Amino acid sequence: MPEPQHRTAPRALDGVLVADFSRVLAGPLAAATLADLGAEVIKVERPGSGDDTRAWGPPFTADGTAAYFDAANRSKRGLALDLGDPGDAAAARELARRADVLIENFRPGSLAKYGLDPVATRAANPGLVHCTITGFGSGAGAALPGYDFVVQAVGGLMSVTGEPGGTPLKAGVALVDVLTAKDAVTGILAALRHRGRTGAGQVVEVNLLSSLLGALVNQVSGQLATGRDPGPMGNRHPSIAPYETLACRGGLLAVAVGNDRQFRALAGALGAPELAEDIRFRRNQDRVQNRTDLVKALEDRLAADTPQGWTERLAAASVPCGPVNTVSEALELAGRLGLDPVVPVGEGRTPQVASPLRLSDTPVVQPTAPPRLDEDGTALRTWLSGPGDRPVPPRM
Repeated sequence: MPEPQHRTAPRALDGVLVADFSRVLAGPLAAATLADLGAEVIKVERPGSGDDTRAWGPPFTADGTAAYFDAANRSKRGLALDLGDPGDAAAARELARRADVLIENFRPGSLAKYGLDPVATRAANPGLVHCTITGFGSGAGAALPGYDFVVQAVGGLMSVTGEPGGTPLKAGVALVDVLTAKDAVTGILAALRHRGRTGAGQVVEVNLLSSLLGALVNQVSGQLATGRDPGPMGNRHPSIAPYETLACRGGLLAVAVGNDRQFRALAGALGAPELAEDIRFRRNQDRVQNRTDLVKALEDRLAADTPQGWTERLAAASVPCGPVNTVSEALELAGRLGLDPVVPVGEGRTPQVASPLRLSDTPVVQPTAPPRLDEDGTALRTWLSGPGDRPVPPRM
């Protein structure tokens, strides 16, 4: 496990205060990433029920909270505010006035009655970076509810996921929310950089549909180039072969051959160098056009060993490959590779997956457990009612 960082260690976002008014996944995950980088994040939730994901279980963690909530809310302070209450709304506005970054995913226009819309927050705090996350933008799609599964469907991802002729499938995780979170972080960091030069904040807008379309990369590019819609290909790649799962003895092996040199190495490791000279398989475009024959030729030879056995032999020949692991096997692999994938967050609390970021001079923060509902409410309300030049009180 990595050693916990001392509070005096330099961090990339030291001194940045984030007001996290968001719920579910995209916004909370963006805020958690900023916390990893050293920002002070205050999560604002509804009294009583809190973030919707607090109830999204099973599974539940060791202390009884929903594992889903824990996934996106590490290293934050907890503050419950009822925006319909005048006193709580005033505290929320004061938090926005003191913050460097505000993240929210309310329906466009709904925060205006509380004085928390981008126009109002930036008027009170010209240096604020106000990040708003929606499902379909703030224009014609403003009224549409933005749920990851729906966006995977209407945004085209399900149309290219699954087996040919089968039922369209979603990804096994709320991938659009995750991608949108990363886009939000990118926009926020760019806006903070601009503020550092000019002193002026700005509004950062991201939406799930645009983030998905941007992430479809070659599939969208192919449609724009040809006018034809791509379709599902299972684990196969539309433009590269072999780049798919192949049957071995007792399981599947993922093989990702990205160029002709790698295919020659694969053929040699399989004891069949003649495959690389076969006119059907010599070049990548030939292999794509003759994929059925190629897969049969490869699987006939792969049947001689297991996915684990072939992984060792092919990796030695610099052929990208690996077995299809479970999540626990993936964590174990990362541990063996020295990537320290799991970090503790306190006695009796379920560990967190480690941040994927590694910075040489401003290391990411050792995470703390996600806050219980209103865990820091008393201290934070006292702070918000006092002078604005006082630092955020330390987490107890």
